Amino acid sequence: MPPQGSAKHRPGFHAIVLATGFVLGGFLHQFARMALPAGAVKEFLNLGYVQPSVGPLSIDLVVIKFALGPIALDVSLLSLVGVLAAYLIARSLF
Repeated sequence: MPPQGSAKHRPGFHAIVLATGFVLGGFLHQFARMALPAGAVKEFLNLGYVQPSVGPLSIDLVVIKFALGPIALDVSLLSLVGVLAAYLIARSLF
């Protein structure tokens, strides 16, 4: 009997769906910032729930020296909506 549900997909598939969802959610977030009029709905949808950041990270390899960062992640309600939409689309297609 073949595996059912998410067991038939590899972890790379799930990572791609998750990344696509965050990108879609980012577009939704920017669209809401520009298109919605000022008010309670705009404030609620554009509220950033988690904003972790890392950096800058300096790396010195004797021959070459460089810095990475800072890198930040902005997770909002619309980002989570984007992840849900990407999951539902991927589930219906595959």
